[in-house]
Amino acid sequence: MSAVVEAVQAGVGDSVLAVVPGFGPVTVDVAPLSWHEAVAAAAAAGATYADVLTAYDELELGFAVVVHLSTPDASDHVLLRTRVPRDRPEVATVVDLYRGLAWHERATHEMFGIGFVGNDDLSPLRTRPSLGAHPLRKDFVLAARVARPWPGEKDPAGDTGRARRRTLPPGVPEGWGEQA
Repeated sequence: MSAVVEAVQAGVGDSVLAVVPGFGPVTVDVAPLSWHEAVAAAAAAGATYADVLTAYDELELGFAVVVHLSTPDASDHVLLRTRVPRDRPEVATVVDLYRGLAWHERATHEMFGIGFVGNDDLSPLRTRPSLGAHPLRKDFVLAARVARPWPGEKDPAGDTGRARRRTLPPGVPEGWGEQA
């Protein structure tokens, strides 16, 4: 087992929910309340390089927040992961430990709506502030999917005189975009 993983296990104890070996780095699942302590334990064990912090949507399970940490020579590295609920997606910021992750936290907040408690600058990077939505959530409907004809709505044999039922693209709820 890697020294960084052992340090995280020692640092947060019972808050380690699982240690999942993978093809690359080991993934350590930690409780959301111990997120900052787990990242701090990895940093104290020599994992002073952080190259990415992001999230992914797991629908009813909430959101998984993931950070990749390694030693400067990349001889030891780990993925730390925590899951936050959809109804209150927030976790402690780690910008005080890794200043370079400020941009990553802003992007994750913008795309998924996950709050990073203690980070005072979560302003949008790519979208306008008035959007009010989070584009990488699985429940976000892409308007371009509805505006463009879906390939399945055209008859490959040509015009047969009867109209085919218009099919909606995957992920678009029935009636979305219709005028009231």
